[in-house]
Amino acid sequence: MAEREASPLPLEVRARLAELELELSEGDITQKGYEKKRSKLIRAYVPHPGGMEGMSHRPPFGPPSAARFHRRRSSGTRDERYRSDVHSEAVQAVLARHVESKVAVPMPSKRRSLVVQTSMDAYTPPDSSSGSEEEAEPGDDMPGMEHWMGRPAHLGPAHLGSTSSSSSSTQSGGSGNAGRLADSLAHTHLSHPHLNHSAPPDVSGYSSDSSHSHPHSERHIGTIARNTQKYGNAERMETGDGVPVSSRVSAKIQQLVNTLKQPRRPPLREFFVDDFEELLEVQQPDPKQPRPEGAEMLAVRGEALGVVTNWPPSLEAALQRWGTISPKAPCLTSLDTTGKPLYVLTYGKLWSRSIKLAYNILHKLGSKQEAMVRPGDRVALVFPNNDPVAFMVAFYGCLLAEVVPVPIEVPLTRKDAGSQQIGFLLGSCGVTVALTSDACHKGLPKSATGEIPQFRGWPKLLWFVTESKHLSKPPRDWFPHIKDANNDTAYIEYKTCKDGSVLGVTVMRIALLTHCQALTQACGYTEAETIVNVLDFKKDVGLWHGILTSVMNMMHVISVPYSLMKVNPLSWIQKVYLFKAKVACVKSRDMHWALVAHREQKDISLSSLRMLLVADGSNPWSISSCDAFLNVFQSKGLRSEVICPCASSPEALTVAIRSAAMNPPPPPPHRIPRITPPPPSPRGVGQPPGRGVLSMQGLSYCVVRVDTEERLSVLTVQDVGTVMPGALVCVVRPEGVPLLCKTDEIGELCVCSVATGTSYYGLTGMTKNTFEVFPVSASGGLVSEYAFVRTGLLGFVGPGGLVFISGKMDGLITVSGRRHNADDIVATALAVEPMKFVYRGRIAVFSVTVLRDERIVVVAEQRPDSTEEDSFQWMSRVLQAIDSIHGVGVFCLALVPANTLPKTPLGGIHLSETKQLYLEGGLHPCNVLMCPHTCVTNLPKPRQKQPGNRDPDRRRMKWNISTTLPTVKMIVEVSRSACVMTTAVICKLLRSKEAVATVDIRNWPPVLDTDDLPKKKPPALYKPSNPDALAYLDFSVSTTGMLAGVQMSHNAVGAFCRSVKLQCELYPSREVAICLDPYCGLGFVLWCLCSVYSGHQSILIPPVELESNPALWLLAVSQLKVRDTFCSYSVMELCTKGLGLQTEALKARGLDLSRVRACVVVAEERPRMSLTHSFSKLFKDLGLHPRSVSTAFGCRVNLAICLQGTSGPDPTTVYVDMRALRHDRVRLVERGSPHSLPLMESGKILPGVRIIIANPETKGPLGDSHLGEIWVHSAHNGSGYYSGYGEEVLQSDHFTSRLSFGDTSTVWARTGYLGFLRRTDLTDASGERHDALYVVGALEEAMELRGMRYHPIDIETSVIRTHKSIMECAVFPWTNLLVVVVELEGSEQEALDLVPMVTKAVLEEHYLIVGVVVVTDIGVIPINSRGEKQRMHLRDGFLQDQLDPIYVAYNM
Repeated sequence: MAEREASPLPLEVRARLAELELELSEGDITQKGYEKKRSKLIRAYVPHPGGMEGMSHRPPFGPPSAARFHRRRSSGTRDERYRSDVHSEAVQAVLARHVESKVAVPMPSKRRSLVVQTSMDAYTPPDSSSGSEEEAEPGDDMPGMEHWMGRPAHLGPAHLGSTSSSSSSTQSGGSGNAGRLADSLAHTHLSHPHLNHSAPPDVSGYSSDSSHSHPHSERHIGTIARNTQKYGNAERMETGDGVPVSSRVSAKIQQLVNTLKQPRRPPLREFFVDDFEELLEVQQPDPKQPRPEGAEMLAVRGEALGVVTNWPPSLEAALQRWGTISPKAPCLTSLDTTGKPLYVLTYGKLWSRSIKLAYNILHKLGSKQEAMVRPGDRVALVFPNNDPVAFMVAFYGCLLAEVVPVPIEVPLTRKDAGSQQIGFLLGSCGVTVALTSDACHKGLPKSATGEIPQFRGWPKLLWFVTESKHLSKPPRDWFPHIKDANNDTAYIEYKTCKDGSVLGVTVMRIALLTHCQALTQACGYTEAETIVNVLDFKKDVGLWHGILTSVMNMMHVISVPYSLMKVNPLSWIQKVYLFKAKVACVKSRDMHWALVAHREQKDISLSSLRMLLVADGSNPWSISSCDAFLNVFQSKGLRSEVICPCASSPEALTVAIRSAAMNPPPPPPHRIPRITPPPPSPRGVGQPPGRGVLSMQGLSYCVVRVDTEERLSVLTVQDVGTVMPGALVCVVRPEGVPLLCKTDEIGELCVCSVATGTSYYGLTGMTKNTFEVFPVSASGGLVSEYAFVRTGLLGFVGPGGLVFISGKMDGLITVSGRRHNADDIVATALAVEPMKFVYRGRIAVFSVTVLRDERIVVVAEQRPDSTEEDSFQWMSRVLQAIDSIHGVGVFCLALVPANTLPKTPLGGIHLSETKQLYLEGGLHPCNVLMCPHTCVTNLPKPRQKQPGNRDPDRRRMKWNISTTLPTVKMIVEVSRSACVMTTAVICKLLRSKEAVATVDIRNWPPVLDTDDLPKKKPPALYKPSNPDALAYLDFSVSTTGMLAGVQMSHNAVGAFCRSVKLQCELYPSREVAICLDPYCGLGFVLWCLCSVYSGHQSILIPPVELESNPALWLLAVSQLKVRDTFCSYSVMELCTKGLGLQTEALKARGLDLSRVRACVVVAEERPRMSLTHSFSKLFKDLGLHPRSVSTAFGCRVNLAICLQGTSGPDPTTVYVDMRALRHDRVRLVERGSPHSLPLMESGKILPGVRIIIANPETKGPLGDSHLGEIWVHSAHNGSGYYSGYGEEVLQSDHFTSRLSFGDTSTVWARTGYLGFLRRTDLTDASGERHDALYVVGALEEAMELRGMRYHPIDIETSVIRTHKSIMECAVFPWTNLLVVVVELEGSEQEALDLVPMVTKAVLEEHYLIVGVVVVTDIGVIPINSRGEKQRMHLRDGFLQDQLDPIYVAYNM
């Protein structure tokens, strides 16, 4: 079929298509929305073929260049504003090297529901600001929604990962990805589930867990957990330390380990002492780093400011002159969104309307007795960017009224990004009146009553509309007083700092006039010239040229609004041709947009331009737009010397400008080595731009070096012209004393001129540091007797007096002593191909302080149609590129859904608000990649442990079971029980189908029903012939999943009951309430033994009943008037959380705890101070005395070592240095000290109990300043572990240990807990000072990382504090990687916010790098009946891929 030609498109349709392409390129519209709108626009002009065959051969519609542009944009090219061919080639070469090296990066795992939900959120059209309601049509929404919902389902396993058929499906990075990982890590795969391999490699070089040195003797059991169904039997494999794992998770962890073993940067050598013995590495200067070699620079002076006889004495006088002499001369032309002139403001109208407004400001605000605004007061100017006429009238009206205008942006909502800081500026300036236009006033947010609400952080304002129809006519005899320019404040320009704070730069009237004169001379402005202004006319270059200098020279300004530029990016070029404009003020963005929307139009000519002022020419990356624009439009009459970049800042105003009409000034008496000066211009009017290809490595050391060897890391810079007339410029060191730089050294430019800002309004200290700088030479002499102003621009002065800018102070990121520019990092990220996964103009780079150094964070908006794997691969390539090009690691790279980053009024990214969201955990990213291992190089030096006799591992009997019934069966088998005694209910349960499915009833020994025993009396009571004979076996499960049976003799039982009776003063008249499991430990002794021995009444409240009735325990204690009660931490936590809001109701029900004398928490861990304090504080109103709440401590070898008595002193609390504990040292500090850890005494030591602190490795006694293992000598110690197979001798060391020196005759039992003893100042009942025992943690729970000992509870406490959505946390080591598991309360979209916050908190507080962050649902972390976390059981569930995590992040 013959091809059919498309009909030509009208100009307005082509302009609309150009607008759509712009919106697509800037991320303001989705690809789907673009295609839908484009098809609607061209539908009427497209011939409809008879069949589908014609569609496959139809050429693209519109001009060929448009089609080429669309194909180019959709293929993923970079943003032209950051384009550099040299830089692009360098990035591609670097990435090619990384492909050859095949460095594997494990992909994070994400739950399928989170992937689908994120995709749904992302597929929402990203921006409603595109100005079209067509996307909201009902008829178009339905198929689109079906498409969005169907899209994730069609991605397949390669994209979404293999999922289980059960409800616990886990997205673990994709089966395809996992398969590739498995292929690359074939040596870690096990072909047989029982094949034993060597242990995984040790990344840090130190063993992390001594409890796994004998893996073959350990078999894990399942214990009581909140979600036991998550840990079902699964097909497993075993690693070298005997822990069963699944191939998918272990392969990723092994891949992470292998990646971390890749060669890194050379380690740092020098250290400094941080308070105690915590050593942090200090960056030492690289002996090979480049250093400045040039001579000390001399201050560069601009040409003399010429004295012209007809220059007005003030700007108001200039307005008066032109308003009366040439009232019909055009001053300002505003355009509508179609490009047509909306209003032409003449100088006569500007003069008359300004006088009218000045009169109304001074006389019509407030009452007749007291005016609201007086000369010198500040007023806010709130005008939109499309209304320059109203703004110009208001600005000059303020100048004539001698009030100070403060131009700000229009607030769109009550909670705009940065709005609070703007309000702080207005409040500090004392602004009470805001001038605005009628249209703007109607568009402001209104309350229900129609009033303008008070914006967040803003003072109360009176909104005053400036249209003439709302103003009163001034009397004939009233005329403004026009004075010569003086030192009064003319206006205040706001400036947003790096941290988001907004400052007001005050500009005096003399500075305003002088600046206009300098610009007139530098730019060669003459009367009646036409200037096209695309810039924001409220501040900076747009204000100086388009509002101020233009009036001084009676110029005609064509103001092109931002809204028109989005519709027609060529509009400013068309206006230049239409009005034969001599000057155009643009940004590189506008030049880039013109290139993007360029059409082969013959009716365009730029030959009239003599000056194309590039306002952001100080940005080194603007050179690409300048070059590309010149190449395209040179055929349209654009001359190379016309392009004039300039450098400016709010503080110093215009610093330098390249002028085409000015001959080059004489060169200074120095030259920069290795920089070639530009050749003289053949035309003799001006000079071609000076250029330099500089080494980025040299720039990071503030040294100018032309790159000659390594071409992969360069930055091309262009000059921004010469120093302004009448100004003196020098370059000083950015930090410390303002010392003059050398000629080849990068520093901050400082300006000495009348035409600069004067101060930051109301901030004296900051003003002195910025506006009152006195540079000094190396000899100590002052450069000038006059003060200089810091510009915030980094650069140097090159040959011929040309100024070169390499960056800004606000964009500076200093990492390990090297300086990097945020724009350079953005350019590198944009150079990574393909770019189709993120929006080009929506990338933010900033730094956060972590561990006393700045760390780089990159945040980008992800396109909705990008898959998880594609985005992750792009992120990995970005990290590699930045590391290779800039020699710096990225701490965090995050991708967020489209259109979610906070915006500035003009649509850019609000950097400080984005950073604040990152720090607060409010970014809600859809992908995160953390690289702390790469960029954190100043960690404390790992401790070298001295060789010694290591404690043999405890071989307790362990079995792999997942429910309570098999555990009981194992106990019966190990103890070789002759029968099982239980109740009738349990007997029936053992015969049920559910029980038989787990354990066959025929495998049980005889089961005796205790409810149906024979009534005849036994012939004789049993009396042990030997007091050391076995009385009973105490079986229990530890937090590490180990089942152990301890032998308790008759002698030990009697001594135990006697000791508890004396300590707690238990007599037959007492009643004791026990809310503990009465099957083992102290709970069994209190319930079954002590009550018989002492004769008191015991009341048992089953802890499981509190799950349905949390008040049951306390109600029983109150009603029965109990004085002594025992509970567990899980019971106390249940009461604290469940009854927190019911205290008043309980009080009304008569709950009274005033009779409670002792409320003891029975535990085998460090006292939980925060929980006990919360419990005491919560129930204080119900009569509970705080001193009645205390803790007990016991362990396997001795069930009760400490128990708070009734007559003893209150438990004491000490504060120790947490960093010292890592080195097994005890250092007492004051409360509130940095890194302080509160430790509460674990109750009073029981009578007859002796304690010593010993070294767990050498078995020698330790002093007070050392942390060691708690050894106990007591008559009620256990006799040993019961095995039943004759292996008791293997564990006898734990019950019959002796010191290696000192008192070697005493037999001690080793508790397996670390702690220390302190002699307190408090006395007991006997009047003697007592020893307090402080328990720090269990040896088997402690993690040995980087040669230091960490206790999980300390890290978990830090993690829980980081974010309000973290409800619980557990940590454990795996192959020397720290794994952090957090339970998320809230939306799954918050899961990825936790990853950087957790990583940062652990780094700063514990100097540890988190290897894996796992975000799960509430209830995943298993907790036993005592309220203790079972971290090893959690580890097994994670490695077996049974947690169903929301997100798993593998930190690089």
